Amino acid sequence: MNYWLFKSEPSTWSWEDQVAKGAVGEEWDGVRNYQARNVMREMKIGDRGFFYHSQSEKAVVGIVEVIAEAHPDSTTEDERWECVDIRAVGPLKTPVTLAMCKGDARLAGMVLVNNTRLSVQPVTAEEWRVICEMGGVAP
Repeated sequence: MNYWLFKSEPSTWSWEDQVAKGAVGEEWDGVRNYQARNVMREMKIGDRGFFYHSQSEKAVVGIVEVIAEAHPDSTTEDERWECVDIRAVGPLKTPVTLAMCKGDARLAGMVLVNNTRLSVQPVTAEEWRVICEMGGVAP
């Protein structure tokens, strides 16, 4: 299993919106960055990801699961853009803020810490374990 991080502005698509989609999940559409798109092309069904609220909150708030591999993004006719579908698995007991991540030496190499603009990112197994620990959930 591989791990990922999905960033969203809560005013556009929040954790609560994701949870409300239930088991059917939702396309992670609208990504218009080649690097992020390429990351999604690597994802497999069953992979897990962190759901991150960007903008004012700047925190990992939940865990999601990839339920459909990369396919054409339904929000555009441009064949270059693809997305995956994800469903909510559960919230973190304690949100893990960007400041907390930056303050933990074990996460110094994390993409989130070093490239806060990339909307879809890989997460290593060790980073996954550390953030789950910080968030009060089992890895």
